[in-house]
Amino acid sequence: MSFPDKIVADFNVDYDQKSLWIVLGSIAFNPIFWNIVARAEYNTHFLTKLAGGAKTGCYLLAITIFSLGIFRDYLYHQALEQQPTSILLSVTYVDIVKPLAIVLFAVGNVLVLTSMYALGVTGTYLGDYFGILMNERVTGFPFNVSNNPMYHGSTLCFLASALWYAKPAGLLITAFVSLMYSIALKFEEPFTGEIYAKRDRELAAKQK
Repeated sequence: MSFPDKIVADFNVDYDQKSLWIVLGSIAFNPIFWNIVARAEYNTHFLTKLAGGAKTGCYLLAITIFSLGIFRDYLYHQALEQQPTSILLSVTYVDIVKPLAIVLFAVGNVLVLTSMYALGVTGTYLGDYFGILMNERVTGFPFNVSNNPMYHGSTLCFLASALWYAKPAGLLITAFVSLMYSIALKFEEPFTGEIYAKRDRELAAKQK
């Protein structure tokens, strides 16, 4: 058997496992949920009214998004446990794969945690949709090495787990995570940009 054939034969994914489809559903649901809720808040201020203030409403959404993320990660690890293990990743190249997984996990967490520190809770969890706008764009680390460090860091953590447990299904799930984040950004970035552009237009009008 040729080397490419060995790779194909070794990288098995059990598509019959319900846990695989459940975690994919969770990964798809989360960004859809927070985009729908955030836009509804921007248009109706329903969370602000419900919580009795914009900041409290944003914190409520933050707790919800964070909790959904923890649950998604739990489902991911549950799904990995039920998937076939790659011999190439777990035995043949384990001396390379394990250290790589550690590095990717460390880098991913640094990107996520430092971006949260730089933005704060409201900056991280869609405070702009609540009218809580930052004075200026954050350009320091990690935003000087990644334009979306939260998403990139999260994706790296998914990849690290897939490699650490030597699960080909984890690589497939990681690719789906990256796809969903890319789709989410196509909705989020223009909308957020318009929020700040509107703020700038209103400030310019007041100064005239």
